[in-house]
This record gives sequence, structure tokens and C-alpha cells, in this order.
Amino acid sequence: MNRMHAYPLLSVTAGIVMLSCTGLLQAQELKTLTFEQIFKNAPPRVTTPLPTITAWADDRHYIQSQRTPGEENTRTVLVDAETGTETPYRDLNRYRDILPAGIDPGAPAATAQDTSRLLYALEGDLYLLDTRQHACIRLTTTAAEEKNPTFSPDAKYVAFTRDNDLYAIDLSSGREIRYTADGSASIYNGWASWVYYEEILGRPSRYRAFWWSPDSKHLGFYRFDDTNVPVFPLFNANGVHGSMENTRYPQAGDPNPQVRVGIVAVTGGPVVWGKFNAADDQYFGPPVWTPDGDRLFVQWMNRGQDTLVIYAVDPASGSRSTVYTEHQASWVEWYETITFLGDHQGFLLLSDRDGWSHLYYHAMDGSLKARLTTGAWSVKAIEGVDDRHRMVYFTAGKEASTRTDFYRVGLTGKGLERLTPGAFTNDIKLSPGAGYFIATSSNVATPPRMAIYRNNGTLIRELGDSRSADFAAYRIGRSEMFSITTPDGYVLPAEWTLPVDFSPSRRYPVVISVYGGPNSQGVADGWKPLSRQWLAEEGVIQISLDHRGSGHFGKNGVALMSRKLGTWEMEDYATAARWLRAQPFVDTTRMCITGGSYGGYVTLMALTVHPELFTHGIADYAVTDWRLYDSHYTERYMGTPAENPDGYRAASVFTYAPRLRGVLRIDHGTLDDNVHMQNILQLVDTLENLNKHVELMIYPGGRHGWGGPKSAHLRSETYRFYYQYLLRKEFPEALFSSLEGRSMRRRP
Repeated sequence: MNRMHAYPLLSVTAGIVMLSCTGLLQAQELKTLTFEQIFKNAPPRVTTPLPTITAWADDRHYIQSQRTPGEENTRTVLVDAETGTETPYRDLNRYRDILPAGIDPGAPAATAQDTSRLLYALEGDLYLLDTRQHACIRLTTTAAEEKNPTFSPDAKYVAFTRDNDLYAIDLSSGREIRYTADGSASIYNGWASWVYYEEILGRPSRYRAFWWSPDSKHLGFYRFDDTNVPVFPLFNANGVHGSMENTRYPQAGDPNPQVRVGIVAVTGGPVVWGKFNAADDQYFGPPVWTPDGDRLFVQWMNRGQDTLVIYAVDPASGSRSTVYTEHQASWVEWYETITFLGDHQGFLLLSDRDGWSHLYYHAMDGSLKARLTTGAWSVKAIEGVDDRHRMVYFTAGKEASTRTDFYRVGLTGKGLERLTPGAFTNDIKLSPGAGYFIATSSNVATPPRMAIYRNNGTLIRELGDSRSADFAAYRIGRSEMFSITTPDGYVLPAEWTLPVDFSPSRRYPVVISVYGGPNSQGVADGWKPLSRQWLAEEGVIQISLDHRGSGHFGKNGVALMSRKLGTWEMEDYATAARWLRAQPFVDTTRMCITGGSYGGYVTLMALTVHPELFTHGIADYAVTDWRLYDSHYTERYMGTPAENPDGYRAASVFTYAPRLRGVLRIDHGTLDDNVHMQNILQLVDTLENLNKHVELMIYPGGRHGWGGPKSAHLRSETYRFYYQYLLRKEFPEALFSSLEGRSMRRRP
């Protein structure tokens, strides 16, 4: 194992000395950011927004949204990548007169690939806007809602689910086609069961579990039978009598949904079912049609999640053939995408099967044609393919695991080339034909800037720099990358923001922000939110840390967490805490750790497993015992409770609850459908029985994170905690009460 994976290291001591000198020299010359500047983006602004580029229209033109101050509507323009010439793109507001009142023209529910047709939803029904005909047609008039309306690739049909059955409308005739008829409270056709929505298809799917073939001739879909999945009740306290919200939620070891793979012709007729046994204890991952629509590639995984198979399913017969098989001793991950090449040349997979995430080129029958990348570094994502020049474009942490750079490599595995310059973390938007890319780049010392390049990395022009003209006039708490080495040789990445007037001779409280889930990197060499500057001005060291299983050390590092959640995270965070406590500028009586979801779990473990190291903690919507979390996520890392009782016991906060002695704040939403409030109620009950002090803040109606006024309240209460326990000074109530809510959500 290569434990010493390199990334840029700064001399922490040297950095502190420099800060102490320059900070004192500039203190009288530089201005201090105000509360309004930090939290409300009030002028004079030290950072300004970059251009809003929503998508590429074609390989040469990108779409940019623009709003002139004082204007109500946003304009969109088409920008030529080479010349920067702008032309009007599309003004949807000119169709406002033909759309029903209550519809926002700029917020379609779906848009056809050629953008000439758009779908809108109003009060559960669908409306079609045809821009070529300048006409709006009402498609449905039903009591039940049409969900996830999706155009066929040729824009001739719209598919959707209604009451857990799958439908489509033929737009040429208005005829509604019903494909399934057995939808019920526990049978879902094309609508995902909760555990699939949360863990496999992902929340961006919005429960959609149907997929158009590229030729628009078929729909593939999943049918879920939740009959045997236990019901978990969530209590809604609104109204006089309250109400229950029941969700079919499989906890670790529970029965999972039974799933069938269906394929149906767009014109209707019998459903062809894939030749799988729905009663098997198994999972099905995101499927993908082959480019010509002749087969549906279906990902299959066993309940133990150590074997993945890609099957090719025939839409005519439902027969299946094995294309690819992968087995790992720890676990395998779903392929978020299977990238096909043109002309049946094959497909690309991004696999960590050799210990690092790399690119593999397979023929259509699954045989390996070439390995495209190799080394002790990870490819992060495939951004696109240039079939004509046989090049693959991707992002990776090759130069440093804490950064993201953009690369290309030939389909032979030769010609690997880095395309983004400098030492930055980059966000990439590649044009459809891979002719151009837009990079938004930053590091801890440099606010984001945006530029457009040709596909060989040649700069065409700068598009924007978020550093304003006033930036240099203000004191900014400096952020730095550094590392902490464990006793067994792991060089753990870390970054911190130091107080604006930092002096090594003073002692500062520390706030440690963590997430900590497997293969979830939290430390990145990118610009930090301006909100950090408030605590920097108040004199708090803010630090983020990653452990050996966070992904910086490849799958070999992540796999150490197999059947041992809570072990290596706490080992490495304890090492970091000991390092911090040894620094002369750290106040060891004010060591606070905080995080949400998995980070909330880590926070609870920190204050109970290592109460001698962590003095304070704020845990948001936290897991407390993995027996209470969902089957798919938990069992991937822990197996079932019956298979691994000792591992579950060692990973449970309840095991260490008697050790708690620091100040602990817990925040949780009553309607959290992901990490149920059951987790916190059981923990609070335990702590009360142990006569332990705990602070609890309940958010009625809150999900897994929440928006609106309650998010402003949580932010204010978090800062109130910092002022009371870390800063030991009066909380500026009037300032924080002026903040508005914002959307927030984290997850394991």
C-alpha cells in the first residue's frame, strides 16, 4: 500500500510565523469585514459572482444567464466559445401570454432535447408548450398527479408515473398509453422504493425509475414490491390531532424490496420482464441503454454487495447475458455511469478494483480492450469522449488528492495529458463534442476564477474573476493546506482558516468540521466560504480533516473501514486532536467538533470515545446506531447485524455513552426520512438515564436538513453555542436574528 500519497504540504510553523509578522504590520492598514459583508454579501463586496453558465448548446456555443440590476427577468444568451460573441438565445417570457396563470415560463418540468417543446406542471397536471407552433396544450386532467414527466429522445412522447403506474402520452394524437395496472401502496412501477431513491438511484432522480431507449422505441423500468419491507412511522405534529407519515424503510438486516426489470414498447402492449428471479435477495443499480437501443445494460449486485454483474437484457425476450463481473473482498460500488463509445466500439468503466479508481476500456461483449490510466491516484469522473480522435476526457486527483485537475488520454492508454494549469481545484464543463471546456478554478489562497480553453488546454480567454477590486483592502483570515502524520504512516490531509490577527503566543479555541463517511473527501484545496471570516475575526481556528478511509489513499484505505465503521475515523481524528492539543496556540479546554449526518455520528463518537480530547460538539441529524439506518448503505460497510454483531456494537454511540463528559448539542428534524429521529430519541433517553447533560434542539417538520426560517435558526443557535462555550462572550443576537434561511442538507 502506498500510504504516502503526495499532495502539496506547507510548513505549518513557517506559515504561522509569517502570519504573525504580516498580520501585525497590516492590521492598521487593512479594513475589517462587516457582518453584512460576510453573511449578506453587502457592498463593498470582496468577492463577486462569476458568470452563470447553465449548459452547452452545441460543441461551440454555451448558454449564459444574465440579469441586469433592476431587471425582473433573467436573459439568456448564446456565446461563441472562440470569439465571445453573444446572441439572444431564448426568451421564455414571451410565451407567458399563452401559458396558464401560475406557471413560471423559466421553470419547465422537462425540456425536449431539441428545446422546441417544454413541459410544465400546474396543480398536478401537465401542459405542453410548443415554441415552434407558439401554442400551449393541456395534456392531462386528472385528480392524481403526473410525476417525473420525461420527453422521449425524439420528443414525440412524454412518459410519467401516476398512482405508481407507468404511462405515456403520444403527443401527435394526445392518446394516453397505460403500460402497467397493478400500482398500489406497496407496488411501484417506474417509481422508486425509498431505499433505491436514497441509496442507489439517488435523490436527483426524484424517485424516477424509468428510462427511454435512445431510439424512443422502448421504456425500461423497475417494478418494486415493498410488501415485505417494514413500515417506519414518522409523526407529524401539525394540526389538532397530528398525523402519521409511513415509509417502507428497510433497516439493517430487514427484508428489501423485490424488484423486476421491465421493458415495454412505446406504443404499448405486454411488458417484457427481464429473466431475473424477483424473490432473490439482490439489488439492481442504475441501468443504461446501449446507443442503438438494442439492449438494456442492467447492473446487478448481491445482498452482500461484494459482487457486481452487468447484464445485457434483450427487450424482445427479456433474456440476459453476462457482460462484466467484478468482485472485491470488501465491497463493490455501483457504476454511476457506463460511458459508451460510438459505432459499437465499446464502453468505459471507472473502477477501483485494483485499489485506485481508474479507467478501463471494454468491448461491447465486456472483454477488456485497454486499461487507460494507472498509478497511486484516483480518477474522479469521466467528463466526455471524443470518438473522432479517440480521446477520453476526465477529472482526477493525480497531482494531489486534495485537488481536481482535468486530463485527456487516448483509447490506447497512451498520451495522458494534463489540461488545467496551476495548482488549483477545478470544476469542468466540457462541450458535447469535447472541442472546448470551461474551468472554474480556485485554491485556499485564491478565490474562484473562470476561463475557457480549447480541448488541448490552450487558453482562449478569461471569463471572470470573483476577487473584487476591494478584495486587497480587507483583512482575510488565511487558509492553508497542511498534513498530520499518523503513528503508522498515513499523511492525513487537513486545511484550516486561522484568525485574522493570528499570533503564536495566543491560545485560540478550535472548531473541527468533519463528515467522515467512507470515500467522502472533505478536505479540498479550494476557496472557502466567506462565512468562515466571521469566526476568523472573532479569534477561532477552523479546521477540516480527513481520515485514511476518506478516499485520499484509494480503495485500499477506504476498505479498512469494512465491518469497522467508527474505528479508523476515530483513530485518525484522535491523532489529529492530539496534534492540535500539542500546539502552543491551541486552547485545549475549547476543542469543538461538529458535523451533520455521518459527521454528526462522528461528532457523537468523538465526545464519547475520546472525551479526553474533544470538549464540545454539535451533532446535526446524526446516526447513533447502525442497526437503525437503512439496509443498503449500512450493510455495504458492516454486513448485517446477525453477521457482524461485534462490529455493530463497537460502532454504536450507545456503547460509549457512559463516557460523555463534554458539552454536547444535538439538532434533529422530526420528519427526517433518512436518519430517523429514533436515533436521537434513543440516545437522549440513554443519556438521561445516565444523568448526563445534553442539549437538544428539535426542528418540527425538518427533514434531513431543512430550509427556510428554521435553517436561519439553526445557524444562529450554532453561533450562539460558539459564543457561549468557545468565545465566552456575549452573543450578538441582533446581528444573527437578521439572517434569512437557506437550504441545507447532508447525508451519510
